[in-house]
Parts: sequence; C-alpha cells; structure tokens
Amino acid sequence: MAALEAIEMNTGPEPAATVIVLHGLGADGSDFVPLAQELDLAAAGPVRFVFPHAPVRPVTINNGYRMRAWYDILGVDGTRREDEAGLRQSQQDIEALLAREQARGTPARRIVLAGFSQGCAMALLTGLRHGQRLAGIAGLSGYLPLAAATAAERSDANAVTPIFLGHGQQDDIVDIERGRASRDQLQSLGYAVQWHEYPMGHSVSAAEVADLHRWLLQVLERP
Repeated sequence: MAALEAIEMNTGPEPAATVIVLHGLGADGSDFVPLAQELDLAAAGPVRFVFPHAPVRPVTINNGYRMRAWYDILGVDGTRREDEAGLRQSQQDIEALLAREQARGTPARRIVLAGFSQGCAMALLTGLRHGQRLAGIAGLSGYLPLAAATAAERSDANAVTPIFLGHGQQDDIVDIERGRASRDQLQSLGYAVQWHEYPMGHSVSAAEVADLHRWLLQVLERP
C-alpha cells in the first residue's frame, strides 16, 4: 500500500511533537498550512506539522466527479448511507502515518490528530481506535462517522484523550445538530470533549483558531 503523500512543516530542528491535519472534501494538504503558520506552539517545543493529501476518488453526491476525498459521500443523509469501505481504507492510511511518526521518534502521546469536515470524521474514526495514547484529537466542522460501531471498536488507550470539537452555527454542509449529536455520543461514552460553537458557516474563524491554539498548548505541554 502506497503511503499518503504529505506536506511537512517543522517549527524548529528535531521536532518533539507532531500535529497531523486532515483536510476536507475537494481540498488537499495545502489547505491548512496557513492556519498552522498562525499557531505559536514554541512553549511546547519544536513541532512537525504533517498535511497529508487524501486519495482522488469519484464522489457520488458530486455526480461522480473525481476529487480528493477521504471517503465517498453517497447522499445528503450521510448518517444512514456511509461509505464504510472508504472510511476503513482511509483509517488504515492514517494509521500508517501515525506509525511513521512513531518510527521517526515521536511517541504517540506527543501526536495530535486533527481534521476539518471529512478530515474531522477521519480524525475521530482513527484516533478513537488507535492502539496507543495520543496527545489529543481535534475536529472542526465535522461529525463522528460509523457512530454505532464506536463503543465496540474504540481503544482503551485513548479513553481519556482530550478531544476538541468546533462547529459553525450556520454550517450548511454539516449541520451543527449532527456535530452536537456527535459531541453528546462521545460524552456519553466518557470522553472529555471541549465543545465550541461559532457564528459562522462551514469554515474556520479567528476565534476558533485562538481556541484551538490554547487547547494545543495544553495537550502538548512539554513532558
């Protein structure tokens, strides 16, 4: 299996932590490079940012047009018709990224897995099932995929991993009610979810970046 191509950015020599950022549907890894450049994580030491590119695949809801996507979107009601095969494949690809970071010397407890929209779904899907404790999982404008399987498949290693979730109150792509339902389910399973709502659509705001920045400094405190 070919490894995902990715953009990398180090904030200093010999990074002591890694933040993997998963983009949304139709974007690519470059989408969140500017956001990362706004974050001052010097207090946590040098950080490696990894921005992988999702595979190119046909997307059903977009008339089969081929674009970068972590999984197919089969219809407007994404809850009842999820592309489980695509989700599972991308989960394996992201697990390979996590394994590579650990092989490069960054322990799992110093890795944050983050994502926007589809990337949020993949961060939650993979992070909750990962076999080693992560520093944190951050999801923006997304939801919990394969929700019914989460309780049975989740890893004990990440039972207490901090989770950051942010969502726009006017989101017309992923309705905020789906985000709230994901938050509620995660909290019912005992996860420590830091939830934030913002007066915006399917996007990222300065206020959200500021909140995410504070959270990242907390979870990436020097060991």
